[in-house]
Amino acid sequence: MILMDLDEHEMKATVSSLQPNGASIWPHAGNFAGIAQVMAESGISGLDGLLADLGVSSMQIDDPSRGFSYRRDGPLDMRMDMSRGETAKDLLGKLTEAELAEALRELADESMAGPLSRAVLARHRLTPFETTTQLATFCETALGRPGENWSLRQGKRWVTHPAARLFQTLRILVNREVANLKHLLRLLPSILNPGGKACIISFHSGEDRLIKQSFRDGLRQGLYDSISEEPMTPTEYEKKGNPRSRSAKLRWARKTIA
Repeated sequence: MILMDLDEHEMKATVSSLQPNGASIWPHAGNFAGIAQVMAESGISGLDGLLADLGVSSMQIDDPSRGFSYRRDGPLDMRMDMSRGETAKDLLGKLTEAELAEALRELADESMAGPLSRAVLARHRLTPFETTTQLATFCETALGRPGENWSLRQGKRWVTHPAARLFQTLRILVNREVANLKHLLRLLPSILNPGGKACIISFHSGEDRLIKQSFRDGLRQGLYDSISEEPMTPTEYEKKGNPRSRSAKLRWARKTIA
């Protein structure tokens, strides 16, 4: 089993949890888009199965020092690999209003993309945001909803914090998640064995659209002989046990056997 993760700390934790089951694991620090190189280095010509989880882990979200959570105060970082790359704070200093607004619409379906990007970047130019709490609190005010009780669920309705979509967008941009996903989707037909299956779990509509279109194109071209017609989604029971799973969608494709 090849295990890849940009976050070496989380990768070590995953290896520790899997090893008692007797699994032979070859861990590699890096993004899943680099799977072809890892396979070549390991002498593996094809895969019978691939599972890609595009989400950030609960351990990362719950660690304030990583800067992923708008609910926990920490540095505005958001890098999966903290040894390299720009932080979310750095990125806010470089993006234009048009670029941030487009990303908010495409990557998070933010209906207030224009006003939010304009307000956030104007404030950041005057006094840069240093922490997650500063940015989250500003988003509440910018969208006219300060001081509300932002629980994960109110009654039977899921409630989204005003900063949630911005944080999601910044994390995706910081870690180049869309580019890495596109590269993986291009690679899949060449790294799967005949009959091999790829399963990809996404957490927002932009990712899901890319996966759905890639799998449909592959089916039409004869690269895959079957794909999931609709994504698998968590049950109400699963969402109650793990609220962060509520936006998860799993799609699969099987490489043509002959």
